[in-house]
Amino acid sequence: MASQAVADSVQGAARERPPASVVGPVAWARRNLFNSIWSSLVTLVLGYFLLRWAWGLLNWGVLHAVWTVPVAANPLETAAPCRQAQGVGACWAVIGDKWRFILFGRYPYDLQWRPALCVLLFVGLYAVSASRRFWRKELLYIWIGTLTAIAVLMWGGVLGMQYVPQDEWGGLPITLILATFGLAFAFPLAVLVALGRRSTQLPAVKMLCVAYVELIRGVPLISLLFMASVMFPLFMPEGLNPDKLLRAQIAIILFAAAYLAEVVRGGLQALPKGQYEAADALGLSYWKKTRLVILPQALRLVIPPLVNTFIGFFKDTSLVLIIGILDLLTAGKNAMADPVWTGFSTEIYLVLAAIYFIFCYAMSHYSRGLERQFGRTRNR
Repeated sequence: MASQAVADSVQGAARERPPASVVGPVAWARRNLFNSIWSSLVTLVLGYFLLRWAWGLLNWGVLHAVWTVPVAANPLETAAPCRQAQGVGACWAVIGDKWRFILFGRYPYDLQWRPALCVLLFVGLYAVSASRRFWRKELLYIWIGTLTAIAVLMWGGVLGMQYVPQDEWGGLPITLILATFGLAFAFPLAVLVALGRRSTQLPAVKMLCVAYVELIRGVPLISLLFMASVMFPLFMPEGLNPDKLLRAQIAIILFAAAYLAEVVRGGLQALPKGQYEAADALGLSYWKKTRLVILPQALRLVIPPLVNTFIGFFKDTSLVLIIGILDLLTAGKNAMADPVWTGFSTEIYLVLAAIYFIFCYAMSHYSRGLERQFGRTRNR
């Protein structure tokens, strides 16, 4: 009987919920937004401006927006409905008319299924690489196969596909190519430079790594892109002239590697000295110690700055416009040059910002999950 009474009391306590004044959204709002008179006033004022801004955005972007326009006999009159609603509602019809040019640039219109498929392959490659169950040597083969397929699709010239020169590439595929290849090649180089800069037995290598990092970090990326575009061909053998995209890619790799090397070096320095001594006590060689003990722990410590650097360089790919490469941002700016849609740049910039935000937020969200996962592993 006593045990039954205890069980009933436990079940009853489990069924009872804490009052709303202790937990839940009401309690959270009371603690964080209305815990004092000044806090309540600031919350109300900010809430008023936020609601007013949201209502204005809803009116402009949805309720009074122009989504489609009829085809006019005179092309310059196509955007007449948008001009009538200018200042009152958004003109999303410009996106409907220019989205293919924004995403794929001057790539031949009837072949744009190829860069579209490349974008999907990039997204799939990112998703596979983000899953820890694929963190095996087979992932390298997946990368090689996927990047080879992307190259075949973009260039063509094989399997009965029409050849498309790089001068006609543009839009989102260019941004993804520069960011993916740039960071994929820059990260291993950054690790080697970070290890070389901390070397005590090879002073010449250390000096070379220090000079490389300080030189690259001391100049802006725009100057490196100019040098890669103008001076790089001068160092090539006669008759060998790499295209603009390859030159820009090399400049981005060198620039990203210098910044990533400092991030990796920070992780190496933050690692307790006992980890190095323990690896030495096990009799591991330098490269085994670095690969199995030091680097995995050091990289875990610097996940936030690493991802922050990745995000920064993903957005910095837009600087290639100065050497005539039609990336996503440049394609959007060229779309605004159409006299039919002059004056509707806000809508195009918002769409471009949304695309950049999706990719950058995905990287940020993944890094936070990775931090929590590694944090639970350390706590065990």
